[in-house]
Amino acid sequence: MRFFVGLYTNWMNEWPAIEEVVMAADRLGFDGVVMPDHYMFSKEVMGIRPDRNATLESWIALAVLASRTERVRLGTLVSPIPLRPPGLLAKMVTTVDVFSKGRVVLGVGAGWSDVEFEGYSVWDSSKVRVDKVEEGVELMRRLWTEDAVSFEGKYYQTKNAVLEPKPVQQPHPTLLFGGHKNRMLRLAGRFADIAYIKTAEENLDLECELFEEKKAKVLQSAKEHKRSNRLAFMFGSFHFHLLYNAFDVNECRGRVEAAEKVGAQFFLTPFPAGRQVEAMKQFAKEIMPSYR
Repeated sequence: MRFFVGLYTNWMNEWPAIEEVVMAADRLGFDGVVMPDHYMFSKEVMGIRPDRNATLESWIALAVLASRTERVRLGTLVSPIPLRPPGLLAKMVTTVDVFSKGRVVLGVGAGWSDVEFEGYSVWDSSKVRVDKVEEGVELMRRLWTEDAVSFEGKYYQTKNAVLEPKPVQQPHPTLLFGGHKNRMLRLAGRFADIAYIKTAEENLDLECELFEEKKAKVLQSAKEHKRSNRLAFMFGSFHFHLLYNAFDVNECRGRVEAAEKVGAQFFLTPFPAGRQVEAMKQFAKEIMPSYR
């Protein structure tokens, strides 16, 4: 089992805590850290929090964090692919992969924060956003692997685009798909290196049941694209409400056991706000060695 820490924010005010958690993860032997990639949040999501839109550009932040760590993998969960031109995103991700010596994980999603799309891009229907994910990932994969790319899609076009240097990771940086609806699950089967399946949290048995149901859809798509042996699954939580619960090491152990039971190779968890590093130390000492 490989263990990823889920950061719950890219807010500027939280930067000292982000740095502390990432460097602790590197020290303690966690395999990766992922952070959100958002510019703006609606009031419905973040309430009256006055700094809800005071965010850092996540890929620039990850470049800084890469310079301060040695082994932990760094990435997003997830980057909304339609928010930026995919060629630009491919270049940004490559730069961080080069600086980190091949430790980048690109989270792939269709986007959900309408206010940031309206502010920085175009807010399309769910169908169009997923169409753009499919086309954008195709274009990025070509840019990462070909010398010059001419691409004529419905949404994106390039003419003799050159992306150099190439990523350290070959054939391309790790793709972590985070969508949970049917089309995104099918795209995960087609493109993902890791499929994170977001599930309900009512109880652990239901969570496992839903995970296995959605995992089967990803595997069916992977089989159709002849890549069943080329992807792994991530189980766990990235939910805000867990951040404010007391840290229960036995509850965490039960969730890791559940991840193993449903055939996940990666486990994702946040840690309680205000005592992340303390909880991470306990997790690393009491849980991780038994599942390596």
